[in-house]
Amino acid sequence: MERRKEKNGSVQVAGQELGSGARGLLLRREMGLWSAVSLVAGCMIGSGIFMSPQGVLVYTGSPGASLVIWALCGLLAMLGALCYAELSALVPESGGEYVYILRTFGSLPAFLDVYIFVLVGRPASMAAISLSFAEYALAPFYPGCPSVPQAVVKSVAASCILLLMLVNFWSSRLATMLTNVCTAAKVFSLLVIVVGGVVVLVQGHARTEFLLSAFHNTTQQAGRIGMAFYQGLWSFEGWNSINYMLEELKNPQQNLVCALMIAIPLVTSLYVLVNISYLLVLSSSEILSSDAVAVSWGNQVLGSWAWMVPLAVALSTFGSVNGIFFSGSRVCYVAAREGHMPGFLSMVHVRRLTPAPALMFTMAVALVLVIPGNFSIIVNLMSILSWITYGTTFSCLLYMRIKMKNLPRTYKVPTFIPVIMLLASLGLVLVPIIDNPQMEFLYVFLFLLSGFLVYFLFIYFQCQPRCLQMATLHLQLLLEVAPTTKNH
Repeated sequence: MERRKEKNGSVQVAGQELGSGARGLLLRREMGLWSAVSLVAGCMIGSGIFMSPQGVLVYTGSPGASLVIWALCGLLAMLGALCYAELSALVPESGGEYVYILRTFGSLPAFLDVYIFVLVGRPASMAAISLSFAEYALAPFYPGCPSVPQAVVKSVAASCILLLMLVNFWSSRLATMLTNVCTAAKVFSLLVIVVGGVVVLVQGHARTEFLLSAFHNTTQQAGRIGMAFYQGLWSFEGWNSINYMLEELKNPQQNLVCALMIAIPLVTSLYVLVNISYLLVLSSSEILSSDAVAVSWGNQVLGSWAWMVPLAVALSTFGSVNGIFFSGSRVCYVAAREGHMPGFLSMVHVRRLTPAPALMFTMAVALVLVIPGNFSIIVNLMSILSWITYGTTFSCLLYMRIKMKNLPRTYKVPTFIPVIMLLASLGLVLVPIIDNPQMEFLYVFLFLLSGFLVYFLFIYFQCQPRCLQMATLHLQLLLEVAPTTKNH
């Protein structure tokens, strides 16, 4: 491929100038309705349903209350997704919360969102779920051991992230196909657990005593209820994943809403039924004492086929990391396109048409977070950060309802829905902090404060090293990437 540097600092690739002022490249619209359904469901079904049930039960105090929390988490995800659907009709661009906040409240709030999202949010989710993948994938190789060596777990988690970076770099279509296959495996795995519970119930071996005291010992503390929601909502993370890559979705105005209306109720139904199956097979004490509830369930129900459960969980978590990688890297790409990240991260490979620099950056941050990775700490931190961002985004919709009444809308939700979601977001952020303050909450606050310093230093005053332009040029030539334009 012929490349040369022009006098104006741009790069000419294959005879077409791709630099400042050029038309640039476009990401392809290759995702149809069922691929969108698969992405949303695939991002949601990860390690949470296999690891979080005891977390919800611990904080609620009773089986009945835990099932109510799971159902309410699904309802919150559905209402939030409907609000995002209207925002996507008003702002038909990739980037999700970041681009909605940018178009509504301006540069600083949008930068803080992407600062949280790109540097912590999605990479931390990838790190947490890849660690879960490694634990389940390695479990059959360490029979009888209470735990797998952490060095081995983290090495396998890092290998998972590296492999998926290569898949997403090579082809967006290949990444989509992998998501579809993994989602099918996830749904099948959850159906096996549901059917297994039904079989145990029909055979008369089910533990039905939890029905007699379903709400006994239910907590009355608002802080513990909020933490239970955090644990449950972790399993629903990903309901907004399709908004991050709207420019790659075919017929987005129609397919987005349809994908959400199919995927989220499906996942919610499966989650509630799976938790009922757990309760029919395992006692509350067994669930609370288990670090892998799905494996404990499989040992009692599947017998010699119990090895299928760790395999299913490994496939599930592997697919979730791929879905988060696929959608999350697009936020980094869009933020760079808007000037809130180095411009190099907004480029795509000239032949693969994938956002290679954004993928590599996301991979690098996730690998760093794998090193000290702790699942419970990451769940709490990500839940707080996520609901701060979600609450800001719901306020964007309410602001547009008041200040931009004349904007054309192809889709509109009743006003009470974003109001409910904004209040829910405030409650989920404030109640646990007030009721049960923890050191992790201070870390979140300090991290947000550091975002102000970074914004004014590098974005507002544009204090950038002189070598950045030359480094961008060399990296552009090395990786064969070029600038892009928006895909309308």
